[in-house]
Amino acid sequence: MSDAPERAYEPRKSICPFCGVGCGVVYNHETGKGTGWEAPVNTRGELCPKGVAAFEPGEHEDRLTQPLVRENGQFVTAPWEEAIARVVEGLEAARETHGPESLAFFSSSNCTNEENYLFQKIARALGTNNVDNCARLCHSSTVTAMAERFGAGAMTNTLEDIPEADVFLVTGANPAEQHPVIFNSYLGPAIQDGTTLIHVDPRDNKTTNAADIHLPVSPGYDIPLLNALAKVLLEEDLVEDSFVAERTTRFEEFVDSLADVDVEANADLAGVDPEKLRAAARAYGEADRAAAFTGMGMSQHHCGTDNVRALLNLALLTGNVGKRGTGVNPLRGQNNVQGANDVGARPADLPGYESVTDEAARERVAAVWGFEPPSTPGLTEVELTHEFGDSVHAAFVFAENPGLTEPNLNRVRREFDELDFLVVQDLFMTETAEHADVILPGSTWAEKAGSVTNTDRQVMRMRPNASLPGDARRDLDILREIGERLTDVSFDYDGPGEVFDEMTTVNPLYEGMAYADIGEGSLRWPFPAGADDGVGVLHEDTFATGDRTTPLLPVEHVPPADDLGEGELALTTGRVLQHFNSGAFSRRSETLVRMRGEDVLEMHPADADDRGIEDGERVAVENDRGLVEVAAAVSPIITQGSVFLTFHYSDPATNDLTGDALDPEAKIPEYKHSAVTVRPVE
Repeated sequence: MSDAPERAYEPRKSICPFCGVGCGVVYNHETGKGTGWEAPVNTRGELCPKGVAAFEPGEHEDRLTQPLVRENGQFVTAPWEEAIARVVEGLEAARETHGPESLAFFSSSNCTNEENYLFQKIARALGTNNVDNCARLCHSSTVTAMAERFGAGAMTNTLEDIPEADVFLVTGANPAEQHPVIFNSYLGPAIQDGTTLIHVDPRDNKTTNAADIHLPVSPGYDIPLLNALAKVLLEEDLVEDSFVAERTTRFEEFVDSLADVDVEANADLAGVDPEKLRAAARAYGEADRAAAFTGMGMSQHHCGTDNVRALLNLALLTGNVGKRGTGVNPLRGQNNVQGANDVGARPADLPGYESVTDEAARERVAAVWGFEPPSTPGLTEVELTHEFGDSVHAAFVFAENPGLTEPNLNRVRREFDELDFLVVQDLFMTETAEHADVILPGSTWAEKAGSVTNTDRQVMRMRPNASLPGDARRDLDILREIGERLTDVSFDYDGPGEVFDEMTTVNPLYEGMAYADIGEGSLRWPFPAGADDGVGVLHEDTFATGDRTTPLLPVEHVPPADDLGEGELALTTGRVLQHFNSGAFSRRSETLVRMRGEDVLEMHPADADDRGIEDGERVAVENDRGLVEVAAAVSPIITQGSVFLTFHYSDPATNDLTGDALDPEAKIPEYKHSAVTVRPVE
């Protein structure tokens, strides 16, 4: 039995732990619910259902509150001293036997900047760049394409200025459900005032309900659609000639690449009405200001980087970069996806996205850290799991659940069992933790302090609203102790403020920021000297590359990795409002679980009729990677030829079906197009 004191509660202004919007929330202990406060993003104190339920996971009876170690195949509780000693022993053994590249570190976009910064520093102090976070599974292709062309893989604009747009082009995202405060507080009012909404998505969802034009693209066929939009811009003289001349290169080459593009043929290939496609191109091209938004429907393909490149071409052709109400704006999934990447939890980048191959950057970091990080890029998240048992022998998974979120899960489960040692730091017995040798009970967002960076680059402060339960510890304290005992580097930091201060000395994007100055507001990167709160609109005169121009790049269609055989349908995946990501929280929180209690397969009536499937009937969805059984939800909201499942549940686990073909540059897997057969359960 633990002799830990009873939990204490004190409402303090913090930031919601779910999506990348970054809404302010405080704990109401009387109701057990979250209450909004007038924070930098939710300026009226508004919250979505996830924010209201944000405190429930930390109070759940299944919460882990004591360290667990594996003995004779079973988990038993252990003192912290023993658990940490086993972590040090397990990681050191792999490193000494197989070298530092035998270690893998899975960082967390659910956790603070300071925690992610320490985590990647531990990995590099041990001699490896094998550290990655789940942004690899959602937006790595977006970052790759935008960093290549613009020099910064983040929103070009801000939530404050985008309502000035005349047109919103939303591609592969459903902000009305996935980012409801952004939609209801920023996009929705602009739409009501006359802004045109163009929605590109294979599903007819809540965002579509507000759209003027819906292009229900077939999964995997974004490039034919986007190239056709570009061709219409050229044909109808909707190119912003002065911007193209002053801010772009390779225009003639780009025009030549579209010479053989037939708008009607491309529309047919993409599964959309050619007249609606032309109307969308005209609306976007004729607008004084047009803002594009992109989500995982664009990025989660084995050609995801090219998808985003094609979208960037549209913004450049029309001059919709570098001014208010324009740009290309990724909508981030988890509350600190942006920050985890900013602070260096990436295998090829140091804090601030400076390459590990850059000798000057390594030397600058070494002057602060006291050691030089390795110069060879590490492996990405999916690459690491594929090497379990071969070149990778030990792994540290921090507040993530790759045992449910990675593609081709049957393969991943086998790979986890090939490790010599696995430590998991988390709140629950997740699908990943079930494979662990040591489990360390960490802290919820409501029990910690630190900073997070939201989807439009605002760095904001989190504050504890509750003390820790049982023998659980704050994540930062756990990482500090492991760093002290596992490396020769000092991890003696006096709280997150001191970590933040060090981080700003090695991260050029955050240079000049001070933890105390964030207060109840925010600081936005980049943060030039003398700035009050940072730069809002990026790329006004020059791109973040330092260049005034960037190229227009030809993009050719790449077919999906899974060919559709006779009778097969294209499975695509996504979120719904009441759920969040791997479902480690949603499965245990009644507020976040849909009334039906399990997933359903959305399929078009024509596809259901062809297979003799009735609405509500249980069906088997299968391919050579796996099989899941769910109820069918027959509806025209999904385009014919495609079916939709969420990725939240572990039973059934949709990622048993998804493929692990990777984008060659961003190494993101193709979640949005998996060939499946669907039949009634016999």
